[in-house]
Amino acid sequence: MADRKKAFVVGHPVAHSRSPKIHGHWLNSYGIAGSYEAIDVAPGDISAFLSSLAGNGFSGGNVTIPHKEVVFAALGRRDEAAEQIGAVNTLWFEDGFLCGGNTDAHGFAANLDEHAPGWAGNGPAVVLGAGGAARAVIHALKERGLKDIRIVNRTVARARELGDQFGAGVSAHGADATAALLGDAGLLINTTALGMHGNEGLPADPAGLPAHAIVTDIVYVPLETPLLAAARQRGLKTVDGLGMLLHQAVPGFERWFGRRPEVTPELRAMIVADLETSH
Repeated sequence: MADRKKAFVVGHPVAHSRSPKIHGHWLNSYGIAGSYEAIDVAPGDISAFLSSLAGNGFSGGNVTIPHKEVVFAALGRRDEAAEQIGAVNTLWFEDGFLCGGNTDAHGFAANLDEHAPGWAGNGPAVVLGAGGAARAVIHALKERGLKDIRIVNRTVARARELGDQFGAGVSAHGADATAALLGDAGLLINTTALGMHGNEGLPADPAGLPAHAIVTDIVYVPLETPLLAAARQRGLKTVDGLGMLLHQAVPGFERWFGRRPEVTPELRAMIVADLETSH
C-alpha cells in the first residue's frame, strides 16, 4: 500500500526491545495503516542503514543501544533535547532531511506528571548515576525549573562533567555524600543499573529522606526495584520506570503516523504482562 507508513527501532541486539509492541498496539488501536519493526544493525553498518532509510520508504524510527551517540554525531539536524543529552533516540524526516531528537527527558517528566502530579515543586533532587540516562533526567529537571540538582556518582569526575555541562544549580558528589544529601531532598531518582534483575542492590537508602519525598527509578525490570520497595515500606510516594518507556514513545509515533497516542492502562497492562512472561 503506497500510503502505508513505516517506522522501526534499530539496535544491536534489538530483539529485547518492547517498542514494536507499544507502537503496534497504537497502530491497531487507532486503525492506522502502518508498520513498526525491529531491525538489528551492527555498529559498522549504521551509517549505511541511515543512508538507506528514505529509499526504503521509512518515515523514521527509534535508535537504541549501541547507536545513540553515533547517530547523534551523524546528523546535521538535532532538537534541543538531543543537543543537551548528547544522544539521539528518535529519527524523522523534515524538508527531506533526516533529523534526530531525544524523547527520554519527555518520557521521564510525563511519567511523573501521570503518577506524581506537582512533582516539579518537590525539590531539591538527588540523581543517582552520571551516564546517558542521568543526562536525560537532568535535562528534564532543568526544563521543569528545579534549582537544586545533586548528582551522586562513584566517579565524581563524571558527575562534575554533567554539572559543568548543565550549569547553575547542578552539583557533583561522591557516593559517600549520599546520606547527607538526602536529608532535605524532595525527589530521589535512580538512573544506575543497581536494582535490575541480576544486579540487585540498593543504590541509596531512602530512610534518610523527608516524609514528603518522591522516589523514582528508571529501571523497570523488575517493576518494583529494591529502592522502590524500601521507599514504599517507609510510606514514601514511589513511581516505577515503566511509564518513562511508554511516554518516551509518544512524540515519535505522532511524527511518523500523524496522531498523538495515549498511554492508557490497557497499554501498560499489556507491557507488564510481557515483562512477566519474559522474566
